[in-house]
Amino acid sequence: MRKNHIRKLAILFIVLATTAIAATQKSKPKTVAAPAEPSLRGSNTKEGASQANKSAAVLNEIMATPDKGIPRDLLAKAECVAVFPKVVKAGFILAGQGGRGVASCRTSAGWSAPAFFEIKGGSVGLQIGGQATDFVLLFMNESGMQSLLSDKFELGGDASVAAGPVGRTASATTDIKMDAQILSYSRSKGLFAGVSLKGSVISPEKSDMKGTYGKDVTAQTVLTISNDRAPMEVRTFAKTLTEYSTRRAK
Repeated sequence: MRKNHIRKLAILFIVLATTAIAATQKSKPKTVAAPAEPSLRGSNTKEGASQANKSAAVLNEIMATPDKGIPRDLLAKAECVAVFPKVVKAGFILAGQGGRGVASCRTSAGWSAPAFFEIKGGSVGLQIGGQATDFVLLFMNESGMQSLLSDKFELGGDASVAAGPVGRTASATTDIKMDAQILSYSRSKGLFAGVSLKGSVISPEKSDMKGTYGKDVTAQTVLTISNDRAPMEVRTFAKTLTEYSTRRAK
C-alpha cells in the first residue's frame, strides 16, 4: 500500500510539473520574424540588365581616373545619381539627342533599386556632325531629387543644371555650381560642337520599367526601395555606386 501511495504521489508530481511548464511556455509571447518585403520582378529583365550593366561600366571607367573623374567629396553629397550611356546627338543646324539610362537614390538601406529613364531634347545652333556621349548627373539636394521623382522634368528649366567640376576634390568649384540642383558630366566619343544638356527632358522609360519590375510599378516607387528588392541581374548599378559612396539617407 505504501509503495502504491508513493507511486501515485510521484505521478501526481510529474503531472503538476508538466502542466506548470506548459503554462509557462504558453504565457511567453511568441517572437514572429517580420516578413521580408517582397521583391519586384517583371517578365523581361533583359533590357533593364543591359542598361544597368552599361551604366555601371561608365561609372567605373570615369571614377578610375581620379584626376579627371568626379570628385569623391562631391559624390558623397549627391542624393541621387543618373547615368545615360551613349546618348546620341546628331544634326545640322537643328540637333536632337536621345538615350536611355539608370538612376538610383539614397535610402536608409543604401542606394535604391535602379529606375530606368530616357533623355530627349534638342537645341539650335551652328552644329554639325554626330556623336555618342556618356552623361552622368548628380542630384545634389532635395529639390534636385524631387525633380527626378516627378513624372518628367526639363534640365535648366524645371531644375537648374551646371557643368560639374572634375578632379580629386571639389574645393575649387564656384558657388554657382555648388548651388545648382544638378551637376552634369559628359564623356564624348566623337567630335561635336555645342553640346549642352539644357532643354533636355528626362522622364521614366516605361518599357524598361515594366519589363524589369512589372506593370504599374513607377520610378518614384523604385527609387525609394532597397536594391535587394530589385531583380538580381539589375543590382549591379547600385552596388557600383556603393563602392564609391556609402552614405545613407537620414
